[in-house]
Order: sequence, then C-alpha cells, then structure tokens
Amino acid sequence: MAEVLQAASRESLASATARLDAYADSAAAADLRRLGDDLFSVTRLLDGERSLRRLLADPSSPEEARAGLLERLLGQQLSAQALDIAKALVAARWSRPGDLVTAFESLARQALLAVAEKDGSLDDVEDELFRFGRVLDREPELATLLTDTGRPADGRVALLDQLVGSKVSPVTAALLQESVRLPRGRHLDVVSEELAELAAARRDRSVARVTTPVALTPEQEQKLTDSLTRLYGRPMSLQIELDPSLLGGLVVRVGGEVIDGSVASKLAAARRALPR
Repeated sequence: MAEVLQAASRESLASATARLDAYADSAAAADLRRLGDDLFSVTRLLDGERSLRRLLADPSSPEEARAGLLERLLGQQLSAQALDIAKALVAARWSRPGDLVTAFESLARQALLAVAEKDGSLDDVEDELFRFGRVLDREPELATLLTDTGRPADGRVALLDQLVGSKVSPVTAALLQESVRLPRGRHLDVVSEELAELAAARRDRSVARVTTPVALTPEQEQKLTDSLTRLYGRPMSLQIELDPSLLGGLVVRVGGEVIDGSVASKLAAARRALPR
C-alpha cells in the first residue's frame, strides 16, 4: 500500500510535483532521465543518512539554511534542474523527516515516467510493471531475494537484470532497479503494482484489475474499458491476469471495490445456499 502522508507533506509534495510537471512539458527525454537518476541518488543518500535528512527536514531551521546546506553538499554532483528541485524540496515543510525521502523518490519516479511519456512507451511500462508484480506475487521467494537488504544491492540488481534483461523497456528496468536498490521495507510485488498505477495516472486513467479464465480479444478489452469508463465516470486502464480456476466470467477490481462475475464465485454462492 502506498505510504500515506500527513497534510503538510501532501501539500509540499503536490507543489513539488506541479513544479516537475511544468519542467517536463518542455524538457527532452535525456534531461528527464538525468533528472530522475539524480533524484534517485539523493533518495538513497537521505535514506541512509538519518541525521542529514533530519537536518534538511527540520522546520525550526530557516528554509534558506536548509537549501544552502543541500547545495554545499550536492551542488557539484547534480544537474542544474535536479538541484533546483532538490532545494525546493528541502525548503518545503514536511510532517516527518522520512516524508522528505518519500518525496524525492516520488519525483524521481515521475521524472522517469515522463521519459516514457515522451518516447511513447508509457502503455508498455504500465503493462510490464503490472505483469512483473504478478510474477512476484506468485513467486514470494524470488521477491524476498530481490529485497533482502542483507545481500549487496548490486547483487540484487544483477539478479533483477537476469530476470528482465532486455524483455522490458528502459524506463521499466530503471524503476524496478531503483525499487530493488532501496526497498524501504516494502514488498516488491506491491511496489510494482503501485508503479503501474502511477503510469496509468500519468495518462489521467484509473486502473481496473481484471482477472479472466481466458484471454480477451482486443474487441472485448475495448468493450470492457468503455463499460467501466461509463460506470465510474472516468477513463479506465485495464490490467489483465489469467486465472483458469475462475471457469468463466470476470473479476474486476477498481481500488477497494470488487465486481465478481466469475462462474467459480457463482458456484460457491450456490453451494453456500444449499440446505445442510
């Protein structure tokens, strides 16, 4: 489940995200990739340096002092745009020091998703992230290996590269690599699905997770998308998983709501209704 931020942190993150989006509108894909990489590097630094993130998120310290400290430490290592965004982040108000780490990670992810938006691979990124999350859900031992911080991060990333290699887009690979480098106590299958939802949100779409016993045709997918869009009053993106045990019908999950029209569910309901 995505981390829930308190009011002050939500407002600061929303402001920083709007700042990044304004830059992304006119930025080149290569510049956005550099921005994402730089912001991820700051994320890792702050996650490992508790005293530093406390200093940079200390509301009792003047904004200029916090921004100045960051510039002295990292000004020569970050691109001009990354430094500008990073200074704005540390000058903002955060409910908890850990929220500053979350904010850097969030903007880094958005920068990479903006790369996919620029090169036209955003649909593929969403689908790849969702499917990788489903693989990890079925293979919990693999998920544990990838997030075991008792093993070197480079070794975990090397294992990930063996699994996905050239099978996914560069943006998908980069997002997964950063999640493996810095799991922050999260389950990687859940993180993968959250990233897929971020990709969908980048297109102003909500996600409908559809489980079906057989593959849907493109026409069936479009019809279902149109129906769900009308039902929920907003554009929908389908993430489809096959499960032959359903026998027939569909199970659709949108947020916390479940529409279960599967044959297996109907049979189970019928059995429960039989007299004992």
